[in-house]
Amino acid sequence: MRPSELAEVLNRPLSQELLARDLTRLAYVAKDGTPRNVPIAFTWNGSEIVMCTTKNAPKLPSLRENPAVALTIDTEVHPPKILLIRGRAELDVVDDIPDEYVQMNGSYEMTPEQRVEWEAEVRSLYDGMVRIVVTPTWAKLIDFETTLPSAIEELIQRRAASA
Repeated sequence: MRPSELAEVLNRPLSQELLARDLTRLAYVAKDGTPRNVPIAFTWNGSEIVMCTTKNAPKLPSLRENPAVALTIDTEVHPPKILLIRGRAELDVVDDIPDEYVQMNGSYEMTPEQRVEWEAEVRSLYDGMVRIVVTPTWAKLIDFETTLPSAIEELIQRRAASA
């Protein structure tokens, strides 16, 4: 996908709404060669999706071996709004709690007191984290109104051609 096409998809208002959500599904190939798909909190910084995880997370050896990933950000209503993204995961080991981790967990409903307690607990538990940074190389927005999955688009074209 050309950078201009990618930017056009990611800059659509609906894409921006989806990129402001707090949960994505990260798909990758596990060490045993089978697919994995895990929900994970994320933040969008305007050019990259940043996810944070523990230094001992089972997904990290897999991502080091094969950094190709796919992300799905969607809604829970019908028809769903879906943003599909592909890219490569870059792993950044940090000795502290990344700002992104604190930001991405800011959408959870907590009182100011609960937030202070939560952050203190996080800082006492983790000796650092790994930032999983994905720069999109491909994206598709599906809203089932103006855009459809490619297989459905193909069926509509076939039906129109045979009519």
